[in-house]
Amino acid sequence: MQRDLSNGGARTAGPGLAPGPACRVIHATSSDIADSMTLSAADPVLRTAGLTKRYGKHAALDQLSFELKPGSFVALLGPNGAGKSTLFQVLTGLFAADEGDVEVAGHSLRHAGPAALRHIGVVFQQMSLDLDLSIRRNLQFQADLQGLPGALARERIRAGCARFGLEGQLDRKVRELSGGNRRKVELVRANLHQPAVLLMDEATVGLDPKSRQDLLAALHADVRERGVCVLWATHWVEEADDADRVLVLHKGKLLADGSRADVTAALGGATLEAGFIARTQN
Repeated sequence: MQRDLSNGGARTAGPGLAPGPACRVIHATSSDIADSMTLSAADPVLRTAGLTKRYGKHAALDQLSFELKPGSFVALLGPNGAGKSTLFQVLTGLFAADEGDVEVAGHSLRHAGPAALRHIGVVFQQMSLDLDLSIRRNLQFQADLQGLPGALARERIRAGCARFGLEGQLDRKVRELSGGNRRKVELVRANLHQPAVLLMDEATVGLDPKSRQDLLAALHADVRERGVCVLWATHWVEEADDADRVLVLHKGKLLADGSRADVTAALGGATLEAGFIARTQN
């Protein structure tokens, strides 16, 4: 979803848009699909360069630069207020950066927003499904926004829900679902257009251990089977246990970046948790 604050906040279709007025459909074309398939494992699928976002004098993001590769599960670890949600809002076009740029699959978010956003799927911290619509109608709405042909949309909705054991509940209203099943529907929705990048913003908040485990397992499967890059934002250190890479964000800046072992050493703690707490408590 992209919001242009200079024109009154007009809404455009994007990676996780809930039903609402004034939505502009961005249709996927064959050239878009071919473009998404030309990335090699060596090419960064997501790149930020000097990304800065200020609220008054406070820099929520401060010259943030990193590159992520396809087929990787990356944990973005940071305490509350570190800038994780602000980063996701900038990556998805909800907010415009004051400085710097984002590239997704080689497309500049600043200069080619629709092309960049076609490659992103997102699950935000706050649930964004329409509670009064069925699972099917929520997912069909998103498929329409993405311009998916009807038969393809129906097959992806069926297959996505079957993956989570929800195929028999497609006509249930979302408000009747548990928190874990709502999250599963949001992940199905985020994957409908088969994005190269999945952004998960503290997606396990409020979930029971089994639902949390199921969600993480599904994402690791996407990494292995489709070569997706998952950026998983969390303040729970244990959720970084199986990550290929860990980024530690604090006060809008990267404190450390690397494997779990490398980040543990960089933070100077006996364990990742000890180092994380010591370096981010102020």
